[in-house]
Amino acid sequence: MANLIMRFPGGLPKALTLSYDDGVEQDERLIGIVEKFGLKGTFNINSGCFPPEDVTYAPGTVHRRMPLQRLKEVYAKSSWEIAAHAYTHASLVGLPANLAAEEVLRDRKELEAIFGKVIRGFAYPYGAYDDRSVSVLKSCGICYARTVNSTHDFHLPQDWLRLPATCHHNDPRLMELAERFVGIRDWWDPMLFYLWGHSYEFEACSNWNVLEEFAAAVSGKPDIWYATNIEIYDYCEAFSRLRFNTAMTVCENPSACDLWFVYGEKQVYVPAGQTVAF
Repeated sequence: MANLIMRFPGGLPKALTLSYDDGVEQDERLIGIVEKFGLKGTFNINSGCFPPEDVTYAPGTVHRRMPLQRLKEVYAKSSWEIAAHAYTHASLVGLPANLAAEEVLRDRKELEAIFGKVIRGFAYPYGAYDDRSVSVLKSCGICYARTVNSTHDFHLPQDWLRLPATCHHNDPRLMELAERFVGIRDWWDPMLFYLWGHSYEFEACSNWNVLEEFAAAVSGKPDIWYATNIEIYDYCEAFSRLRFNTAMTVCENPSACDLWFVYGEKQVYVPAGQTVAF
């Protein structure tokens, strides 16, 4: 029996995504940098934390949340996904289940009303989570939730509701990992580079060059799919629903997503809603 290996859209072996939290002013600069290089990702927002429209921050304030109207204008310039981050940025750990659910559902509801989209992603405030938090997210219709754990590898997550990252942008191994990710050829499994952080940290550390160097190093590669968090989740979920005959010569794709895989020496493309013999 040959090996079956998922490939990303177009038959690509690698995917790369970013994840940034809190809806702060520095997100605008981040968008300008990474979209110049063709990178994409997800912004995780606390819809109960928008400051007044006429907010003025004291000199030296680094963590500057955007008021709602500016936030909408800034994100309208991008192709990034919007995900939840708890309504008031409260840790779900320790909250009674009903209050934790309210933090998640109220955030979803507000963000969906603002952006006119279904919100299904989440990032744990403070990176704090436990089994009950995961259970609450499932009940609230969240399909993936990012932690702050770093794997320093490129494997796809085993549990999307305990989603780790490859690393934070201030990780001293960032460029080593980026160069390794770009340089690997003929990797057995599909590969994912997942970078996370807060854009205000670049201002706090005076190191926007870190983001620019990373984006330049990983951009424009013909074997990498640059995607949002939810795009990668949806693709993997659709792939898991492929149906095969027992002889492994016919594949049915019941999803609305075009899918690719390798089976032995065969490169196979299965269009959405179609059945393919291979």
